[in-house]
Amino acid sequence: MEPTAPPSPRLDELAYYLLPGGATTSAVMLDEVRAGERMGFGTAFISERLNVKEAAGLSGAAIAASTGMRIATGVTNINIRHPAVTAAFASTLHDLSGGRFVLGLGRGIPQMQKALGLSAVTTAHLEEFARLMRRLWHGEVIVGYDGVLGSYPVLALDPRFSMDIPLLVTAFGPDTLAMAGRAFDEVMLHTYFTDETTARCVATVRRAAEEAGRDPAAVKVWSCFATLGDHLPHDVLLKKSVGRMATYLQAYGDLLVTTNRWDPAVLERFRADEYVSTVRGAIDQVATTGELEHVATLIPEEWLAPSASGSPRQCAAAVRHQLDLGCDGVILHGASPDQLAPVVEAYRPTN
Repeated sequence: MEPTAPPSPRLDELAYYLLPGGATTSAVMLDEVRAGERMGFGTAFISERLNVKEAAGLSGAAIAASTGMRIATGVTNINIRHPAVTAAFASTLHDLSGGRFVLGLGRGIPQMQKALGLSAVTTAHLEEFARLMRRLWHGEVIVGYDGVLGSYPVLALDPRFSMDIPLLVTAFGPDTLAMAGRAFDEVMLHTYFTDETTARCVATVRRAAEEAGRDPAAVKVWSCFATLGDHLPHDVLLKKSVGRMATYLQAYGDLLVTTNRWDPAVLERFRADEYVSTVRGAIDQVATTGELEHVATLIPEEWLAPSASGSPRQCAAAVRHQLDLGCDGVILHGASPDQLAPVVEAYRPTN
């Protein structure tokens, strides 16, 4: 048996996603956890889909398969579980991991929330939810809660608790970014943000934290950065770039276009296209390579440009540039550890 290679020094500013994209099985995740930890990633994020990607279960498995890397939900929605259940799964994973768990929260996609019979989540809901989690993790017994999150006769975990569990939120617009600066420990920006948008978002978070009497540097801002080097096959690149962008435009195109200050007429032409207007499902999951090549003609190159592309060294330089824009960390988004390995190797200071 060949000896196992020692783990690389950890790069706390780098993160990746487990089971990136529309995974059809969760069985490969444990190998991805071990591979990412060997490569030196500081954090592994777990996105949630209601199939084989339920976040609480996967987070527990990822914690058990790792030793020093942080495990974060990226993200779970605040209204798909009872607040005490979310607080309890976070406190359990915090304890199980020795403090390596991060509870990442979001508001969800409106169409999906509506289909599930759930009410829309507002920025006020997110801020109050963060406040409620911290109260429960510090042993408070809350009797007769009646607020923006609903009405609950009793909310409690364990009065002996005194847990400081990091809270992360995904944020798009200025109000949510400002709220994140006030109420959260970490903020995840969205994929395909332009340089100007990224710098503006970072500044909004920092300013809000300072106005709230917090240390602006203590709020960690993550760039979620599509990392799609030219070492990947053409069909994979199409799916992870054009397909992923098209899916974002399907789900919340107005928000992405407004945030980046792009031309809304382009979005309208995209939506009016015969294929796009009739396709059933997320484009990155159902489109063939030929269909993705057609969709590529609808999306301007500059909309796909905010990403790490080219050779591994070019990708690594683009990742470093996200830090230059003010971000504290970069999530190498959309690829598995083996696909990211050349980029991470090129990123290391010795290279």
